[in-house]
Amino acid sequence: MVLLEQSLHIFVTSDIHGNVLPITYGNNQKADLGLAKAAALITEKREEHKNCIVIDNGDLIQGTPLTYHYARIGEESMNPMVLLLNELKFDAAVIGNHEFNYGLPLLQKTVSESQFPWLSANIIWEKSGEPIFGQPYVIKTFDSGLKAAVLGLTTHYIPNWENPEHIAGITFLDAVETANRYVPLLKEQADVVIVSYHGGFERDLETGEPTEALTEENQGYRLCMEVEGIDVLLTGHQHRLIEDKEINGVALIQPGTQGNAVGHVEITVRNRKDRWEITHKKSANLSTKGYDAHEHVLRLISPYEERAQKWLDQPIGVIEGDMEITNSMETRLRDNPLIEFINKVQMDAAGVDISSTALFDNKSKGFSSNVTMRDIVSNYIYPNTLKVIEITGKDMREALERSAAYFMVNKDGKVSVNPAFSVPKPQHYNYDMWEGISYTIDLSRPIGERITELSYKDQEVKDSQVYNVVMNNYRAGGGGDYLMFKGKKVIKDIPIDVSELMANYMLKRGIIKATCDHNWRVKVPSSIKN
Repeated sequence: MVLLEQSLHIFVTSDIHGNVLPITYGNNQKADLGLAKAAALITEKREEHKNCIVIDNGDLIQGTPLTYHYARIGEESMNPMVLLLNELKFDAAVIGNHEFNYGLPLLQKTVSESQFPWLSANIIWEKSGEPIFGQPYVIKTFDSGLKAAVLGLTTHYIPNWENPEHIAGITFLDAVETANRYVPLLKEQADVVIVSYHGGFERDLETGEPTEALTEENQGYRLCMEVEGIDVLLTGHQHRLIEDKEINGVALIQPGTQGNAVGHVEITVRNRKDRWEITHKKSANLSTKGYDAHEHVLRLISPYEERAQKWLDQPIGVIEGDMEITNSMETRLRDNPLIEFINKVQMDAAGVDISSTALFDNKSKGFSSNVTMRDIVSNYIYPNTLKVIEITGKDMREALERSAAYFMVNKDGKVSVNPAFSVPKPQHYNYDMWEGISYTIDLSRPIGERITELSYKDQEVKDSQVYNVVMNNYRAGGGGDYLMFKGKKVIKDIPIDVSELMANYMLKRGIIKATCDHNWRVKVPSSIKN
């Protein structure tokens, strides 16, 4: 008996985060990233192969000034990211955690404009119990009769990060439990079962050892080990490049972020008794470097981009003094005028005198003398809002200890970033710097015992004392493993994006003086050179 053999090709993007053009918005310089380059690669590969499935694995519609401008100013038109995926004929997209950042109405509008289904079986309406966009999975049938099912799942840790009003009436179910309900059903209907999970791995792929606090933010390893019948697991969220790996017979892929790569899983199947059996699986990340941006994508995005660029160049204010960032590590080791400015904006908006914020990444350049909207959104890159929460002195100290764990002292005597804040992806946004209190981080002391000289208005902070503190909504919900803040009493909710608050603060004053009161310091042992 002659057995017919063919291949199924799965292409996946993930964590595009609103990047379309191959540029960096802070200076408009060229960069090897963006959906336009990924589109060129996908188009080429589709012409080479039959039996293709193209999936976006989430965190698509938020992350750049382009998508921010659309969400806040231009949302009467079609969502630009959906416009592009429609034209590129994606088969499906998965809901990522950042899809909720601009609120449920915009997300619902985005889904309604899509010519492809948005999948997430474990995000359901609280009242009806139905998936919020009605379709937990999709089954694609090819000309040969081969059937491939794609089940969408999303990290169910979202309530720990998102503004409650953005997810009102929604329940986030455990991803593993949900997969265990759906995968057996899909196995009966399809020859190949693909799970597209906007989440990553909580354990080392080789040893199985835990690699993060088992908060269940990421459950990729458990999905492979505990859910029978998954053939391929598409992952994301952690911004890693994972390829050519299997766990418990499940082929894995994670294609990085910002369109740097497109994940490709090739499955070879053989026909036997009217069923297709998998004989081989392999996965690889295909770099978009070297591809020119897709011309049709550039034409489609051009009107959106022109409006966003004009908005970005609007003058906002003038800085007197130095508010530039030349070394991100130095900024985190010593009080800095940019960080103090952001905290001042937050305290002004909230009407309180204690605030915390972070330098979100190592790309922030701070503000030169003339500030534009481009400068603001390049330095404050998330659409965070603010909350004032009531915490105790004990909570404050625990939070500062969590931040102090960001640093480690290497064997060569230099201060560096603790791998817990950089692996599997950079988490610089989880190191906070505070204003309104005085404190010292002593790196000669062990992690968990580094905070010394903690005071408020020249009085030592007591564990039982209560304080009102303003911080972004992500942190106020316990995001970044700041669990001491989770469930705390909310004194005030300020539903305006921090970047907008910063712009308004500058516009009102015109001239901003770069100041620094050095209310905190990192004490480095004298033998250590930074």
